[in-house]
Amino acid sequence: MGDPLDERDQVTAALTVAAEEARAYLADIDSRAVLDPGAEEIIHGWSDPMPEEGDGTLAAVRDLATRGHQAATRSSGPRFFHFVMGGGTPAALAADWLTSAFDQVGYAWASSPMAGRLEQVAVDWLRQLFELPEEFGGVLVSGATMGNFVALAAARNWWAEQHDVDVEEAGLSALSAPPILAGGYIHPSAVQAIGMLGMGKGSIERFTRGAAGRLDADALGARMRELDGPAILVANAGEVNAGDFDPIERMADLAAEHGAWLHVDGAFGLFARLTPEASELAAGIDRADSVIADGHKWLNAPYDCGFAFVREPARLPRTFNVGAAYLPAPDDPRPNPGFLTPENSRRARAFAVWATLRAYGRTGYREMVERHLRVAGHLSERIDQAPQFERLADVKLNIVCFRARPEGVAEEELDALNGRLGEALLRDGRVFAGTTNYEGKVAFRPAIVNWRTQEEDVDLLVDVLVELLEAQLGR
Repeated sequence: MGDPLDERDQVTAALTVAAEEARAYLADIDSRAVLDPGAEEIIHGWSDPMPEEGDGTLAAVRDLATRGHQAATRSSGPRFFHFVMGGGTPAALAADWLTSAFDQVGYAWASSPMAGRLEQVAVDWLRQLFELPEEFGGVLVSGATMGNFVALAAARNWWAEQHDVDVEEAGLSALSAPPILAGGYIHPSAVQAIGMLGMGKGSIERFTRGAAGRLDADALGARMRELDGPAILVANAGEVNAGDFDPIERMADLAAEHGAWLHVDGAFGLFARLTPEASELAAGIDRADSVIADGHKWLNAPYDCGFAFVREPARLPRTFNVGAAYLPAPDDPRPNPGFLTPENSRRARAFAVWATLRAYGRTGYREMVERHLRVAGHLSERIDQAPQFERLADVKLNIVCFRARPEGVAEEELDALNGRLGEALLRDGRVFAGTTNYEGKVAFRPAIVNWRTQEEDVDLLVDVLVELLEAQLGR
C-alpha cells in the first residue's frame, strides 16, 4: 500500500471495523479481568519491524484491535482501583469518538467556532455544577498537573504584581522566591507545576502534624504573621491515600486576613460539593482564588481531561497569550480558549465534557457520587469485618485505606507482606489496587470513582485479596 489518498474509500469501512471492535471490547468489560493473563508477553512481543510497504487501512485497524483486546488494561472498567481514575460515561465516550471524527482545533474561534463556544459553555456548566461564584472563569486542560500549572501561573502573575513586576515579560530574576505554604497533602503534580513555573520546589513550606501529613493550621497561621509580604497557599481537597481534606475554610480565613492567594487542588475532592453528605469537607472552596480538578476522574470523561478555574480570569490571557499576526487580536471578545493555557495544540475536549453534563445533569452526577460513597462505605464494612485486614484511616469520601494484618504475622513483617500481596494482586489481574505508604505503613488505597463500579466489584476485591493472602501465608 502507498499514499493514504489511495485508500480514501476505506474510511467508512475502517470506522465500521473500529465500532464493531469497540462494541466487542466493551460488551464484557464489567466481567473481564482488568489485565488478562499473558498481556505483558503480548505487549513485549509488539516489536514488528517498521513496514516498508504498508498492509493497508483495514489490516492495521484489525491488528490493533486483535492485540488490544488481549493486552489493554481495562482501566475504564469497574474494578480498576489502582489510581483515582474513572471511565468514560456512554455520552462522553460517544462524544469523544465524534471529537476525533470532527478533528477540531480547540485553540481559537478562528480555528473552530464550535470548539470555542462549546468550551465556553462546558466550563461554565462545570462552574455551576460545583457552585463556584460567577466571577470565576476557566479553561479545559489535559489533567490536574496542567490544571495546577495554569492556576499557579495565575498565582505567580498575581504575586509578581504585588511587587510591581510583570513576571511574564521580565521573568523571575528581579524577584526572590515566593513563599508557598501548604500542608503535607500537597500533591506531586502541584510540586511539579511550581518547579516548572520557576518558583522553586524548595520554596514550598509544609506545616504538618502527624505522620499522615495533616495541616498544622496554627503553625501555618503563625508563619503567615511572620511574613512581610504576600504568600501563595496550596490546599488539597481529597488527599490521595485516604481521601482526607485540608481545612479549606480555615485556610480561606487566613488568606483573607493576610492577603494571600489560595489555590485548591481538588483533582477529585471537588466533587464532594455535589452532595450534602460530603459538602462540608469542601466548605470554603468558593472562597479560593483558583481551583482545579480532573475530568477523567469523577466526571468520568475519557482521558485526558481536566479543568482550571481562576477568580480573576483576565490573569490567564495576560499570562499565556503572546499573540501572532495570524491569530485573533488579544482583545477579541469571542471565546479563544487557547489564550488561557500554554497548550496551543488542543483537541476539543469540551465535546465530551458538554455531552456528559448534557446527558446526566446535576442530579445524575449527584446520584453517582452518592452511590460511590455508599460503595466505599460497604468496602469499609467488609474490611472491618474481615479478621485478616486492618483499616488505617476514617473513610472521609471515596477512598478506603487498609492493610493486611493476619494473625501470627509480626508487625515488622507486615510491610513486606503487604508489598508482596500488592504485587500478587496486580499480577492476578482480576482486580487492580496497588499499594501506597500511609503513616509509614505499606497499605492499599482503592478509590471508587468509576461510573460502572458497584458493591459486587469491591466485594471481589476483598475476596481476591483473601485468596491471595492465604496463598502468601501458605495456608
